[in-house]
Amino acid sequence: MDLTLSPEEAAFREELRAWIEANSPGREPEGDEAAFEFRKRWQRELDAAGWAGISWPKEYGGRGASLIEQAIFNEEIVRSKAPPMANVLALAMGGPTVIAHGDEDQKERYLPPILSAEEIWCQGFSEPDSGSDLASLKTRAEKTDGGWSVTGQKVWTTFAHHAKWCMLVARTDRDVPKHKGLTYFLMDMEQDAVQVRPLVQITGESEFNELFIEDAYIPDENVVGGVGNGWMVAITTLMHERATLAFGLQVQVQIALLQLRELVIERGLENDPIVRQRIGQLTIEAEVLRLNAYRGLTQIMKTGVPGPEGSLGKWQWSEVNQSLTEAAMEIRGAEAPLLESDWAYRFLRARANSIEGGTTEILKNIVAERVLGLPRMGAK
Repeated sequence: MDLTLSPEEAAFREELRAWIEANSPGREPEGDEAAFEFRKRWQRELDAAGWAGISWPKEYGGRGASLIEQAIFNEEIVRSKAPPMANVLALAMGGPTVIAHGDEDQKERYLPPILSAEEIWCQGFSEPDSGSDLASLKTRAEKTDGGWSVTGQKVWTTFAHHAKWCMLVARTDRDVPKHKGLTYFLMDMEQDAVQVRPLVQITGESEFNELFIEDAYIPDENVVGGVGNGWMVAITTLMHERATLAFGLQVQVQIALLQLRELVIERGLENDPIVRQRIGQLTIEAEVLRLNAYRGLTQIMKTGVPGPEGSLGKWQWSEVNQSLTEAAMEIRGAEAPLLESDWAYRFLRARANSIEGGTTEILKNIVAERVLGLPRMGAK
């Protein structure tokens, strides 16, 4: 594709940059709770100005922006060092899934509070014994009068401690092949039958959580896409997750790479041949990540829906970001693990990159089979 912006797209970028500069929320406060409330206020400002959910159709509260404009938005938010929006999972995954598979009542009920951050969403897919095999999940939903009774456990549930709604996939039929017996629900988190237990990360944060669900009630009207169609709806959610990640992530890498170069100069290592080779390799990998993000966008523009190419960007970002933070720690030398610093935090947080949003092993299989057309593992 032609990476040159049209006059309209260039004007869009300038408009956005000017708005962010005039409305910058300032530095995010310390502490999980304070930072999250800060992000909610920031999202409300973005929503009031028409920037939240900009690629959503106008009839659902979005701006009707093109995919290129969505990519520009993601890049500029990261480049300006503005905080992310609080309801990122609902904006990037839940909302588009409801728009694609929900009925009109669901769209009217759930989409506006997503944009305003009035109702935060989380994603209830992963389970302790399922690994990255979503279809093997054991959380079950039994039919009751007017709804469903759900029992099971979820893990690595980002923002569950803040969430009002959970994008929950549960097994509703155990007598059919595992991919066909799933249903996609919107579960109200504010009930006694749902217990949230934060998981403290190596960084000291509690971004992820375990969910313990014991006879939670979900009404029939909270089924998205029809009973037994949960696998198809879940794939829509995952494709949107990986497709929307690439642009913000590749800009984060570019910014971090610039900071790494500054660190090299600060330490007087700019002429060290080994360090120069390391920086050169990271620069190449960052550029490949950027170009593949645009290639994935090209495919979406052709088909109208996110495809498996999004898995490639997420996999590449995991590897380059981990390599970049490891290089920074080595350059900082003996003080790296002893002093609190932004680099030390990034290094620790990057450990999750190859797990969250799909493990690297699973993403490699998706790329091999669905992008490159290679045979499945074990196939003859």
